[in-house]
Amino acid sequence: MSWIDIGTLSDIPLRGSRIVKSPAGCIAIFRTSESEVFATSNTCPHKKGPLSEGIVHDRKVTCPLHNWVFSLETGEAQGADEGQIETYPVKVEDGRLLLDIDAVVAKVA
Repeated sequence: MSWIDIGTLSDIPLRGSRIVKSPAGCIAIFRTSESEVFATSNTCPHKKGPLSEGIVHDRKVTCPLHNWVFSLETGEAQGADEGQIETYPVKVEDGRLLLDIDAVVAKVA
């Protein structure tokens, strides 16, 4: 794994998100109410909605366009919805957000 620094945990509000541009396109970095951090693709597979503008609840995000719900852990659609979003390894060290760029590049190849 090759970790790159993408900012601080405090850059993302609780139950919020930020965008990181990458070779795989925009990646949404989410922070839950428990300060857990997840990284996923920013695009809903249903109608291409920007997931970073969705509602973060528990360990899930709801697409702002048509209310599809995705697990931030696995990327799988929840309930009756079908589909999946990409997920990427992200961690917090000393308050800094680190993204595994090798995993991001591997999704492009």
